[in-house]
Amino acid sequence: MSEADLPPLPAIAPGRYRHYKGGEYEVLATARHSETLEAVVVYRPLYNDSGWWVRPYAMFTGTVVVDGVERPRFASVG
Repeated sequence: MSEADLPPLPAIAPGRYRHYKGGEYEVLATARHSETLEAVVVYRPLYNDSGWWVRPYAMFTGTVVVDGVERPRFASVG
């Protein structure tokens, strides 16, 4: 597969996000999984120094239901 054949990566605004459970994270970029080509979000927690993490884009930008209320899994805090 050539670079021209790759689908574009989805956009996500870099910056600070809050997980629905309360932790804050910095989103650094989107990337592509080397085997599946799945879009992932690269982020790091702001409450400890555990390194960089990735989560599937669809999961990062998805929603969860908490106490019967649908909310974003991660919400931008500006």
